[in-house]
Amino acid sequence: MSHPTQPFLQKEKRFIEEGRYGDNVIITSIDALLNWGRLSSVWPMTFGLACCAIEMMAVSASKYDIDRFGAGVFRPSPRQSDLMIVAGTVTIKMAQRVKTLYDQMPEPKYVMSMGSCATCGGPYWKHGYHVLKGVDKIVPVDIYVQGCPPRPEALLDGLLKLQEKIRRESHIKRKLTEAVR
Repeated sequence: MSHPTQPFLQKEKRFIEEGRYGDNVIITSIDALLNWGRLSSVWPMTFGLACCAIEMMAVSASKYDIDRFGAGVFRPSPRQSDLMIVAGTVTIKMAQRVKTLYDQMPEPKYVMSMGSCATCGGPYWKHGYHVLKGVDKIVPVDIYVQGCPPRPEALLDGLLKLQEKIRRESHIKRKLTEAVR
């Protein structure tokens, strides 16, 4: 007994060989299409707090050219951006402003902690009461970039890791987990 879908598969194979479909057929999932669009156009917010911001600016220069990765349009407003790069020391006084800017960003939004000051308070946390012991205390961080200050290559590596994270995520699953929270 032959398999019932076998003639259908042969017919489709014949159409493809004859070129009836040509280059007009794309087979993908909605999640893969949305993720491709998102990872190809990550718009970071211009948000530098300390010396790490100099390295963040260097990434936009021609030597490193963050535009190659689809993230070269630094936006001046949180309402136009989907990536917050926290570059530098976050003080207790500044923490509420960081949270406000994060809340103003549209979904989906991502946070990158750049440098040891943003990640864990850096060299200031031990002797200073004014430094936040990590930006993850106030906003959820997706990617940590190490260094003091991190090199521009490290920021580009963090961006590539963020793009890989975006490629793997499911838009539907993300909405469902947000609804549960």
